[in-house]
Amino acid sequence: MSPRSASVNEELRRRSRERLLQATVDLVAERGYEATTLGDIADRAGAARGLVSYYFPGKRQLLQSAVHRLMHLTLDAALEREPRSDDGRERLARAVDAILGLARDEPLLMRTHMAGILQAEGFVQCPEQQRLAELLRDTVARYGSADVDTDYPLLRALLMGAVVAVLLPGAPMPLARLRAELFQRYGLEWELGVPPDGGPPGGTLTSKG
Repeated sequence: MSPRSASVNEELRRRSRERLLQATVDLVAERGYEATTLGDIADRAGAARGLVSYYFPGKRQLLQSAVHRLMHLTLDAALEREPRSDDGRERLARAVDAILGLARDEPLLMRTHMAGILQAEGFVQCPEQQRLAELLRDTVARYGSADVDTDYPLLRALLMGAVVAVLLPGAPMPLARLRAELFQRYGLEWELGVPPDGGPPGGTLTSKG
């Protein structure tokens, strides 16, 4: 049997890494971070346990990469869903709704992710985080930013703050209220994106400027 080509080996490595990332998201969402071991993740992914350490220096870094991948896939699906739109305001609205939707739909996973970022490791610079950043930067650019290098980190910070506010134990903020504030900040009409049922909370009106 002839040896596999470099491209085939690269594809196999990519698939193995993807399975590990997906298994991490699934298990942490089901069991929580502390109850999930690297061995559990390898078993769920159908991978050798040593492969986890080959790709990732530790469980916290693995989780960050896994959640960044989930965020990238969720954001990409929201931006490209039908009817597809190239309108920058619509795309920004979809981006906001996609990230807030993850806080609503995956609270345990997102709370664990945010807690990890706030610890000593900070942001993990990984391919998944870079893909997510590229999508958000492109969204900011299509929205009409004249200074993407400044406006992208601000959008990222606002979205992170909103996610923390939704998930804050004991004092969560209503998602609809946070959405209204973000939409007002960017002058987005409530009807853009995927609005919650009903109108803006408290009758809040957003600017069209």
